Amino acid sequence: MQNLFPGDSYDTPADSKRDFFDKYIGLGSRWPFYLRNFFVFYQTGKYGRRGELTAERQISQSNKNIRLIEKSGGKVHLRGLNNLSAFEGPAMLIGNHMSLLETAIFHAIARPRRDFTFVIKESLLKMPYFGDIMRSLGAIAVGRANPRDDLKIVMEEGIKTLNSGKSIVLFPQSTRSAEFDPKKFNTIGIKLARRAGVPVIPFALKTDFLANGSFFKDLGPIKRDKEVYFEFDKPFTVEGDGKKEQQQIIDFIQLKLAEWKH
Repeated sequence: MQNLFPGDSYDTPADSKRDFFDKYIGLGSRWPFYLRNFFVFYQTGKYGRRGELTAERQISQSNKNIRLIEKSGGKVHLRGLNNLSAFEGPAMLIGNHMSLLETAIFHAIARPRRDFTFVIKESLLKMPYFGDIMRSLGAIAVGRANPRDDLKIVMEEGIKTLNSGKSIVLFPQSTRSAEFDPKKFNTIGIKLARRAGVPVIPFALKTDFLANGSFFKDLGPIKRDKEVYFEFDKPFTVEGDGKKEQQQIIDFIQLKLAEWKH
């Protein structure tokens, strides 16, 4: 297993260049990225389907997506990685959701430091290969039709997952979006952390390098001028009703998005 990011931060080297396939064969289009990304996704899904998707394989496959971003002209910037391993035991990782890119590279960034799974839409389990990946990770699936039912599922399954020692990554927004709307950033993650008695690790990200498509959301354009950012804040515990902590996460995300805007 290769941990690409052993330090607290990482920046794509300034002399990193687009590779021949992306620049000349693809003629600057999105398709070289998607073809190679889908192949990584297919390989990962096959491991998941066979029950062979170990942490080492998941990290290795996710590493390929990091390198693919850089081969496609993207720049990756990571901060606060040591906050992921600041303590032993499970945690809630709560942050914004912008594109498909974060789920493709989250394992390369976080998995060498902590085991985790995702809270996802139930419909995603029906997707070929992606569903196999999520099932192999023990993902918690919610319908998103009835918030009360979703809260019950996340609380029940989430506590079991956290008690097993595995952390949970949760995107409280109802759907991925390039624009962050605090009104759509629900409190399920904070409620689960408080109920389970585990710390929260807030994170902010900017992944509009891979934009959402107008007609096919999962096949949006590649925006090579948009750099990729991830930052993890210091862990904290939830006290009282959690309102202060919820606002703390929102403030952190808004602050970072403002810093990264260009």
